[in-house]
Amino acid sequence: MWTWHHSKQNCLCRSLRALLVLGFVLIALPASLALAEPGGRIGPETLAEIFPGAERAGALSGKPLAASVFRRGARVGFVFSTRDVVASVGFSGKPIDILVGITEYGIVTGAKVRSHNEPILVIGIPDQALRQFVAGYAGVDIRRPGELREGEKSGRLPDAISGATISSAVIGDSIIRAARAVARSRGLLQTETSNVRLDRESYEPADWPELRADGSIAHLLLSRGKIEQAYRDRVTIPGAEFDGNRSPDELYSELYAALVTPPRIGQNLVGSLAFNELLADMGPDDQAIFIGGNGIYSFKGTRYRRSGLFDRIQLVQGDKIIRLVKRHYHFVNGLKISGAPPLREMGVFVLPADTGFDPLTEWRLELLVSRKTRQGGLVHLDFPLPYILPPQYRLGQVVERPQPTGQMDRVVAYLEQQLNAGEPALWLRNWRERTGRVTILLGLLFILTGILVFQDNLVRHQRLYRPVRLIYLAITLVWLGWYAGAQLSVINVLTFAQSLLSGFRWEFFLLDPLIFILWCYVAITLLFWGRGVFCGWLCPFGALQELLNEAARFLRIPQITVPFALHERLWPIKHIIFLGLFAVSLHSTVMAIAGSEMEPFKTAISMHFIRHWPFVAYVGGLLFLGLFIERFFCRYLCPLGAALAIPARLRMFEWLKRRFQCGHDCKLCATRCTVQAIHPNGSINPNECIYCLACQANFFDNRVCPPLVAKRKRREMRARNSAPLQKKAGS
Repeated sequence: MWTWHHSKQNCLCRSLRALLVLGFVLIALPASLALAEPGGRIGPETLAEIFPGAERAGALSGKPLAASVFRRGARVGFVFSTRDVVASVGFSGKPIDILVGITEYGIVTGAKVRSHNEPILVIGIPDQALRQFVAGYAGVDIRRPGELREGEKSGRLPDAISGATISSAVIGDSIIRAARAVARSRGLLQTETSNVRLDRESYEPADWPELRADGSIAHLLLSRGKIEQAYRDRVTIPGAEFDGNRSPDELYSELYAALVTPPRIGQNLVGSLAFNELLADMGPDDQAIFIGGNGIYSFKGTRYRRSGLFDRIQLVQGDKIIRLVKRHYHFVNGLKISGAPPLREMGVFVLPADTGFDPLTEWRLELLVSRKTRQGGLVHLDFPLPYILPPQYRLGQVVERPQPTGQMDRVVAYLEQQLNAGEPALWLRNWRERTGRVTILLGLLFILTGILVFQDNLVRHQRLYRPVRLIYLAITLVWLGWYAGAQLSVINVLTFAQSLLSGFRWEFFLLDPLIFILWCYVAITLLFWGRGVFCGWLCPFGALQELLNEAARFLRIPQITVPFALHERLWPIKHIIFLGLFAVSLHSTVMAIAGSEMEPFKTAISMHFIRHWPFVAYVGGLLFLGLFIERFFCRYLCPLGAALAIPARLRMFEWLKRRFQCGHDCKLCATRCTVQAIHPNGSINPNECIYCLACQANFFDNRVCPPLVAKRKRREMRARNSAPLQKKAGS
């Protein structure tokens, strides 16, 4: 007997191991296939899609990696992977891999997404929309992206994917930047023959002290004493006198300058996303410089806002003077690196190719200082900040760099900025375009806040409470979910956690105003009332389940009451799912996104059931179970509900009223709670309560709540008994 039982256990263990191995193979196989192609050859089907008319492609080779494309034996262009060339990262912090083809004239022939980890493109964005967006880059001239070539009807940049603006921008930037890098390295964009060119492809991490030490960033420090001395030494106007009552050691102006076009400088300074955006807005031969400053004298001044000219700075190269104007200026939003000096002001200036600026030739930034004399005149002096490009940014002939004459002592760090070519930031444009939706959502949240604050007044009127709740749920489902697409997801939670680990950026979360507002409101209500405010009132899929169950009850479909002993043992399932997704997300965002398909939100709400049949069948099964067990998914499987339940016990308010009879003399609310969030002892579990207020409606109803019913009957009996006495006394 023991031997049979032991062999049965071994058989069971072997079966479980086989299932685990099979599951691992099913998960790992797609990943291995996705990683097999880089560095090899482009398949014929893929080649036909991204380079129509091509006969064959060679192997990926060179620096950066690219494969030559041939037709009738002649080379007609190149194909490459953006991941191999620029490794642009997206919202998830992971590289986006896109195959791109370009002709020898710099025209994009096609593009195809090979892999990405963008959560926002998984939640609510159909794959077809992403494919169409990427394919829309066919015909774009990388020398002038967005402009139509003469006689052509295509060539404009495609519109961003609605609801995925940041990912769209990163994808577009990576396509243009990688195409330019490949074209430049193969000599397709060169306008003149030269043995030396600027390295615009190589990148390696570097901190601010390294960039300062090798001359990548130049520095100028001017005290008030130096300014006064310069005026005394250089101004020879007879009788000119200047005010000199302030301390000579006071900081007058401190300037930092750097050429940010090379990735080793620019990408380390502004970050990969902002650097991609900057290069996408620039022409292939444009250059960009960074200027930062401190002190009482602003290098920007204020007149540029009216005149469009920065009249306190200018670039000088040889006998050429380049005046900086407003259209060259890109706003820089703060520094985020340890050890960085606080800068009062900063900015990036893009110098178009037609200015004649040569990054390989020595140039200087001049600070123009104007001083009034006591006699009423105005005297101008310039203070130069020389800049010579270090040799590691020159490809070809090695040029010895003269020793810089500028003083170098402190550092600026990693720049987080919004470079938008004079236009509002992406998130700000989204907010402006969705002003109407934002207004409606704020109105809905205002109404919900009123319901929560004055809940006692509402639930006392049973005829008013039920219609209000059902109408609000209908609006949540139809407008908030199906129309506005504002369905929160566990992916949002995982993305937020990832951003805290990899570098938090407010811009990412501000891009979708409805999602941002909802999360802010949910965070506040979590502290005040718990998780139930979102789950019970603002979740479109939760509203869909409850409305369908309401219809099932109306049609007298029998309801299943899960025994409480089993019910409370099923609760942990959703918490296990959430913790599993969170753990997986720390290792692989791709696997976490795949696991998040446990949520039916994308299929039922974001994509309106227009999806492959297995997903629709899964959602249909959940909704079918919900006809018999209200909110079946919410109760036992929802990882988002589990995530929100973690801080639920920290709520400040305990407005759900209970009587001492609850759970002892009376168990009415426990049996009537549609999600069984009330224990048999009468206590309410805040981790499971959806704050529907049904128990509060029972609490105040003297025809439903047994203690109130008994009290009402006693009052009526006393009234009946006292009526004859009153009648007799009256007679």
